[in-house]
Amino acid sequence: MLAALGLEHGHHLSVEKVDLRPPGPHDVVVRVGASGVCHTDVAVLGGHLPLPLPLVLGHEGAGVVTEIGSAVTSVAVGDRVIGSVGAVCGTCWYCVRDMTHLCDNSLAMTSAPRVTRADGTEVPAFAGLGTFAEAMTVHEASVVPVTTDLPDEQLALIGCAITTGLGAVFNTARVKPGSSVAVIGSGGVGQAVIQGARIAGAARIIAIDPLEKKRSASLTSGATDTIDPTATDPADEVRRLTGGRGADYTFEVVGNPTTITQAWEATRRGGTIALVGMPSVDATITMSAFQLASDDKRLCGSLYGGTQARRDIPLIIELAETGRLDLASMVTRRVALHEVNDAIRALDAGEQIRTVVV
Repeated sequence: MLAALGLEHGHHLSVEKVDLRPPGPHDVVVRVGASGVCHTDVAVLGGHLPLPLPLVLGHEGAGVVTEIGSAVTSVAVGDRVIGSVGAVCGTCWYCVRDMTHLCDNSLAMTSAPRVTRADGTEVPAFAGLGTFAEAMTVHEASVVPVTTDLPDEQLALIGCAITTGLGAVFNTARVKPGSSVAVIGSGGVGQAVIQGARIAGAARIIAIDPLEKKRSASLTSGATDTIDPTATDPADEVRRLTGGRGADYTFEVVGNPTTITQAWEATRRGGTIALVGMPSVDATITMSAFQLASDDKRLCGSLYGGTQARRDIPLIIELAETGRLDLASMVTRRVALHEVNDAIRALDAGEQIRTVVV
């Protein structure tokens, strides 16, 4: 089968023939129907997230189970499934306290080699998935079975962008109806945050992005206002739109120290800042300790949107099936697996909201 492998940091993916390893007792084989191209894959390939290579990249996907291991109980052959970022053991300290996105045993369940290259090299998969492939062998705890008629290209986005964005709204920040929301970064995850804020009943949703295409898409997703940060100070403009106070909730979806600072400045006293974008491991921010205490703001990390995958993914599908959540508009380009490097180039250039490998 074909898979796209990251072999060296800073280089293109290698799309090559590999042998898929057979499933172990708790593994399942999934025929991949679609895979979203996410900035986190770009960060791994570029070395900003220093994971060792080689890896089969891709972590946002959906497909059909074609084979299961002898001890698998959660899915069956023929089930449609969505890949979940990070396997969930269900028994560790975090899992039993409804924080499965922080599962202590996730890495151990997802680090096994999954494909073998022509030279005999055994290669693991990013996040235990490796969706940039025709098929993937994964731990059963890495997939969520779903019953829906939604197409794979839409289900794939639920695996990361949608759950991360909606989770940040509902799980991390807990946006209240009638509130004001600012979103810095209007790519795939940012669009999901905007849609989540709309679903939550936010009265004013301010999308901040330097690219006109993304600002226009934000208005379709539910933004009431847009700001070009290259034309004005975004924090000043957010305050102007919110009675001089700043937003009740600000979501930073870039992962950059400059925009994290902007998010803090754009938020009112007593407001909430959710850090949704993934910074590089060496990124730092500096801020006034006095202001941190006296402004009474809540600065929150938001890993995977605090998503509890088996609980939240079916709810997200319900929102899509009933028309409350628009997944179709987020898919702005479709490519074949051999075109994945151009999809990554386009993502880096900000040309698309979400490209899907089909």
